[in-house]
Amino acid sequence: MDDLPSPLWTYLTSDNRLTGTWRSALPRHRDVPSPCRGACPVDGHIAEWIGQIRDGDMHKAWLTLVANNPFPAVIGRVCHHPCQSVCNRSELDETVSIRSLERHVGDHAIAQGWRLPAPGPATGRKVAIVGGGPAGLSAAWQLMRRGHAVTLFEASDAPGGLLRSGIPSYRLDKAVLDAEIARITQYGLDLRCGERISGRAGLEKLRKDFDAVYLATGASRPRHLPGLAPDSALARDGLAMDGAEFLRQTNAGETPPLGRHVVVIGGGSAAMDVARSARRLGHDVTILALEAEETLPAQRDEVIEAREEGISLVTGARVRAIEPAVTPRVAGLTLVCEKVRFIPGARRGEFTVEALADSAFDIDADAIVTAIGQDADPGIWDGLITADGALASTGDSWQTDLPGVFAGGDLASMDRFVSAAIGMGKEAAEAIDTYLNKAADHEAVNAPEVRFDEINTAYHPPAPRQIQENRPVEERLDSFIEVQLPLAAEQALAEAERCFSCGTCIYCDNCYVYCPDMAVIRLERGYEIRTDYCKGCGLCVAECPTGAVRMMAEVQ
Repeated sequence: MDDLPSPLWTYLTSDNRLTGTWRSALPRHRDVPSPCRGACPVDGHIAEWIGQIRDGDMHKAWLTLVANNPFPAVIGRVCHHPCQSVCNRSELDETVSIRSLERHVGDHAIAQGWRLPAPGPATGRKVAIVGGGPAGLSAAWQLMRRGHAVTLFEASDAPGGLLRSGIPSYRLDKAVLDAEIARITQYGLDLRCGERISGRAGLEKLRKDFDAVYLATGASRPRHLPGLAPDSALARDGLAMDGAEFLRQTNAGETPPLGRHVVVIGGGSAAMDVARSARRLGHDVTILALEAEETLPAQRDEVIEAREEGISLVTGARVRAIEPAVTPRVAGLTLVCEKVRFIPGARRGEFTVEALADSAFDIDADAIVTAIGQDADPGIWDGLITADGALASTGDSWQTDLPGVFAGGDLASMDRFVSAAIGMGKEAAEAIDTYLNKAADHEAVNAPEVRFDEINTAYHPPAPRQIQENRPVEERLDSFIEVQLPLAAEQALAEAERCFSCGTCIYCDNCYVYCPDMAVIRLERGYEIRTDYCKGCGLCVAECPTGAVRMMAEVQ
């Protein structure tokens, strides 16, 4: 009797068994947006550049970064990092330190002297940009890389805007700022510092001389409390000062004479910058803010560091009156205060406060510095562009009601973050490019972001987050040296390994290896599904460690 053939092995093929006809859905390999990218103001491809760090290609990671943001070393220091708040990794253990990794790449690029990639072919079109802050510089880079000639007019003697005059060196070393701005100016930018453009005649001349104009003059008009404006008696006597002017002077190396005890009014990042700068100049500092501590608009790490540096925080309170000091001092003041309930409004910057009964208290001070925000001033264009309150009115493409004139940054938005300004500059540049080429506006595709439950966490074991260390407090208070220390190279690599690479194929071959029907074909870079053999079992989706494979219903 002949032996029966083994049921476990055959020399035949299954090519004639077209099992793909049984399915109702088919897997698709797709680059799906990660939550961090969706939250990023510059639409940065975060999963992609972190993956490039993991692969050891720092230059490629930097190129991926600067395609959307030419200031990775700056943003890696000062960004409010909304990307980290939505990181899928936080549902497993802790969020990825995205901002720290961005700084790591940006600092490495400066150390290596990397230059921006060459621009596209010259288009012969000319664009004027008014304002050399983050929005204007971002737009300049994006326009130049598309081949347009850009002239940037900056009223002060150096570009940078708020980055130079408003952020202290203990948060942003000006050598870092200068290095990243230099790349843009060396790229072919016609930079004209000390030239203030304003008024109807100034804007009309730009419209005549250039093919398009981008207004990015920022928010330069400080808000003032009653009795504390620069023309008030207290200000004339040296007892009150505006926060923006205080930061401008201290960033220039000057020391405003304010006396020993300083009260800073405000709860945002600018107030923290004023308070911590004053502390470094030897003052005793109290911050007085309307908001409760847990809802302060300043970044949480700034609040923690301010407390570490000996700054007192009085939150949920306001000044009711200012009187001569009860305690005898030279030029002393007493702030008569009361506790309040802060109620945010429907729009950013809108709020109401309710005084709490029997909650009065006093704070003595030698001087008061107000840091309660600044407004844009679209009125400098003499009514030539339409304004919505303190903002220039623009459409979805950042174009004003004047053809060819665009506006952005703090002039057109209440999103008062550096990364938001850079993102707006990028979006405006894209819109200007579309306008110059007379092309149709590109419609954004809002694909659903990868959810945590789409990630196979079996491939991502728990790992501790790598955290930037701070200098000891005694070192901080001696100078304006940067507080946060960078990640070491091995820390950066370990942190990059923690990233899920949400929605990005990492070519791990799991779909190829685990497919029971051998329906996945491995290509040189990527994969293809053999539709005649795929039964739609979804095993490739289940085994994908990044959520980059999805089952899609087939439309017959």
